[in-house]
Amino acid sequence: MTICAAFGALFFKKASGFSSVSNLLKDSNLYIGCLLYLITVSVNIYLLRFLDYSVVLPLSSVTYVWILFLSKIYLNEKLTAKKLLSITGIVIGAVLVAL
Repeated sequence: MTICAAFGALFFKKASGFSSVSNLLKDSNLYIGCLLYLITVSVNIYLLRFLDYSVVLPLSSVTYVWILFLSKIYLNEKLTAKKLLSITGIVIGAVLVAL
């Protein structure tokens, strides 16, 4: 679910460079991002049938970990010490909540 959301955000970023709404609506990246977010929401709702909300929501923060790496790979963004420290905090928090 979190990887799907991260890729959805990546496709939204790719679709964000248009100057007009009509051009944006013609971009396939927008629709791919929407589809990936729809899948993410569907899986999230399914998981909530079996797990506590207090577990599912904090674990969804792992999406930011995937976004960091996807932005490095596909958008050539820099990995800074501040970003890596933040991601470490997210991972530690997610592990503590899952336990």
